[in-house]
Amino acid sequence: MDTKLVLIAGRSHPELAEEVAKRLDVALTPQAVYDFANGEIFVRFEESVRGSDAFVLQSHCAPINTWLMEQLIMVDALKRASARRITAIMPFYPYSRQDKKHRGREPISARLIADLFSAAGAHRIMTVDLHTAQIQGFFDGPVDHLFAQSLLADYVDDRYGDAPITVVSPDSGRTKLAEKWADQLGGRPIAFIHKTRDPLQPNQVVTHRIVGEVRGRTCVVIDDLIDTGGTIAKAVHRLLDEGAADVVIAATHGVLSHRATELLAASGAREVVITNTLPIPAEKRFPGLTVLSIAPLLSRAVHEVFEVGSVTSLFDGDA
Repeated sequence: MDTKLVLIAGRSHPELAEEVAKRLDVALTPQAVYDFANGEIFVRFEESVRGSDAFVLQSHCAPINTWLMEQLIMVDALKRASARRITAIMPFYPYSRQDKKHRGREPISARLIADLFSAAGAHRIMTVDLHTAQIQGFFDGPVDHLFAQSLLADYVDDRYGDAPITVVSPDSGRTKLAEKWADQLGGRPIAFIHKTRDPLQPNQVVTHRIVGEVRGRTCVVIDDLIDTGGTIAKAVHRLLDEGAADVVIAATHGVLSHRATELLAASGAREVVITNTLPIPAEKRFPGLTVLSIAPLLSRAVHEVFEVGSVTSLFDGDA
């Protein structure tokens, strides 16, 4: 009997799930999902998933713990319904910034997430642009770590390729990523912003000097995610103060917490380019924000995994 591909979606980002399903030419598995009065989540699939190759898609936006628990329950339901293989698709890996201990008596929450999905019954994890690559080693099974770099870089090249571009890393830790971007954009120069972060004050950054040539150039600031927007906004201000002709921001995950959209809109950046790994509701959108769809990358990866094909090119960012 041929194995059936089953695509199941949580409630956090239905638009992305529907686009992935359309590209795979499959229907989302019907299910009953609702909350009890006390907040408990109930899940029941309304058709058989026995012997299937099941992919469970959930975007972990706010309220992140609700959507995390919902996906874990879906994985558990699939295991108990005798799915042959279960892949948890997390375009944005939850708790990815808690990947190590900075001081004593702290958790490594990113490892806990991997353990939870393993205990629930997931055989495989698929995710996009992890905050740090070491998280792949937290899960005792295959991890498909996909990259949105080609999607973002191709867009930037099409829009700004004729300008003198400098790829800017917001800190020294992302210079390797900046080098990959620079190579994809045709051997552009790179720069980085030397900064410090107070470990006792989350989301508080002190920006220091810029290392690299930015004067008169179009600076493309790259990062994996934008949360409160404070770091990126300060970087834009500093680059413009140093004589940058234009600043473009490119990031994979648009968390956009609190006043992020206000800060970004007022930062002076020409354009902010992100993907839809997380839903971007109307109230978070502003002129100058461009949202690219990650669905082609996810659907291709699902197809390759289901067909036992190669996903190496997606790991390498050569999508």
